Amino acid sequence: MSPEIPPEETTVSDGGMVTIPAALRRRLDIEAGDKLRWTVTDSGDLTVEVVRQRYGAFEDDDRKAPMGGDSLETHDLAGQEEYPAFNEDA
Repeated sequence: MSPEIPPEETTVSDGGMVTIPAALRRRLDIEAGDKLRWTVTDSGDLTVEVVRQRYGAFEDDDRKAPMGGDSLETHDLAGQEEYPAFNEDA
């Protein structure tokens, strides 16, 4: 049987913020940007669950949309660079 992990304690700030102890963040692999779900049971117990971590639609390189070029060139986001009326040098 593994040894019992002692409970962690934190203090709620005036703004309602709580810091997750570093040992828990490492153990649960919680990083900046992760979301937590807070639930209160009928008996008044509070549970916290990690509901979404850093994994998303672009996790795999083969799912990334090709943007063209070598990423060193710039493009007009409106797609108007071909039209002379939108030429900045005119």
